[in-house]
Amino acid sequence: MTITRDDVLNWLNECGRVITENKDYLTQLDSAIGDADHGANMDRGFKAALAKLPSVADKDIGTLFKSVGMTLVQTVGGAGGPLYGTFFMQAGTAAANKMELTVGDWAAALEAALNGVVARGKAQPGDKTMVDALTPALSALKQAVVDGADQNESLRRSASAAEQGMKDTIPLVAKKGRASYLGERSAGHQDPGATSSFLLLKAATDTWTK
Repeated sequence: MTITRDDVLNWLNECGRVITENKDYLTQLDSAIGDADHGANMDRGFKAALAKLPSVADKDIGTLFKSVGMTLVQTVGGAGGPLYGTFFMQAGTAAANKMELTVGDWAAALEAALNGVVARGKAQPGDKTMVDALTPALSALKQAVVDGADQNESLRRSASAAEQGMKDTIPLVAKKGRASYLGERSAGHQDPGATSSFLLLKAATDTWTK
């Protein structure tokens, strides 16, 4: 079983739908520890990215990811633009010239994406950022591949780990980003970046489990 280019297009469109659906929720989370704009920024960015997708829909998966990444950099305000833009551009580099992905290919793309986010934002697990959702998601996915789990099971494990990582940000004190200015007061709030990261990975699982 593989993830085809059409599957990837379906996922990207689902990402846009899920972000729009959760825009107010993400903004609510961000209003507690940030600038109260994460939902609106992400929604604007994905709407712009999806508007450009038809022009590259016949290209390889790497090109699709890079198109989304470049558009997010240009249209998403705050830290989200560079971080999510880097996420998709690095995934695009890993998926260059591929018309379909095995679950191992997706793990490699997700690893490249996470490494790009860490290099750009300098955040580590425990800093209360999107890295706290992405890191366990990648670990679970790679372990599932090692275990010989099928694509559906591997994706479900990854999304479940991302969800737990997101929830685990609640008691953390933020070390990076706007939330870090609050110090101890940032504890007790779920990180909006970890939440949007989980939503995107859950969308992948929902789209790609067949």
